[in-house]
Amino acid sequence: MGATSNSVEVKVKSPAQNVVLLLIRQLRPHQWTKNLLVFAALLFSLNKVSVNVVGKSVIAFFLFCFVSGCVYILNDFADIKNDRNHPEKRHRPMASGALNPSLAIVFGAILLIGSLLTAFYFDRLFGAVLAFYFVLNVAYSFKLKHVVILDVMIISAGFVLRAIGGSLIIGTPFTPWFLLCTMLLALFLAISKRRHELHLLQTEKGAHRKVLESYSPELLNQLNTIVTSATIISYSLFTFTSGRTVQLMWTIPFVIFGIFRYLYLITITNKGGSPEKVLLEDKPIFVTIMLYVIAVAGIIHFFE
Repeated sequence: MGATSNSVEVKVKSPAQNVVLLLIRQLRPHQWTKNLLVFAALLFSLNKVSVNVVGKSVIAFFLFCFVSGCVYILNDFADIKNDRNHPEKRHRPMASGALNPSLAIVFGAILLIGSLLTAFYFDRLFGAVLAFYFVLNVAYSFKLKHVVILDVMIISAGFVLRAIGGSLIIGTPFTPWFLLCTMLLALFLAISKRRHELHLLQTEKGAHRKVLESYSPELLNQLNTIVTSATIISYSLFTFTSGRTVQLMWTIPFVIFGIFRYLYLITITNKGGSPEKVLLEDKPIFVTIMLYVIAVAGIIHFFE
């Protein structure tokens, strides 16, 4: 009887453990794949890589994860009443009642201050970028996500700030072409996300996102046509005119295939609501990304 009681005690988590897990879950770690763009500067600087540089990139990655998590906390705190009536969002820690909202806010404030202080310690410009990233995301969550066109541009700006932050913390200069490619690719993903949402909510567009009332499939298809064409052209020019080895041109087919595959997924299979899931769960895209990374690393290693 005693042995059974002990075995049960081992399996049961303490209240403190549950709170920690809920706080981690509140930061939405499944969304952290978006911050991998921080490592882009490191990928294109492999010929100068060191343990110190890699360490700084990892720190930058987690700082962006923590700050974005603070935005999620603030957003969920503000929308707690609406989330409780949503079929999926009602399971979030605060909306479900499992996590005390006041505790979440205090935790978020401490995490935000600690993250920003750490960022400014490593590099003032990086700290400024991270602070601006937080302000921009808060503005998006409370106001700008309801402004047509500007909503997808703000999402794109967030990815550009990640790329800039990754470059600043390791002291690597970024080229306008690199930032332009990042912005256009992020625009493509954001527009595709809106298209997917519009497809799912054709009968009640305003029930999920108010801004969907201002979009139409035709408009989003036209925007995607413009953005995908510009992305391929810009990346091609980047490989030839960025001052890097022209051998990077061999990576162009990976970019073209990745974009075409994503277009196929959002138009034929109606996927694209969660880009982070598609990029990891779709085997052809995942393999393409891996091959692209290997190709860039190899080319830079052998030709620069």
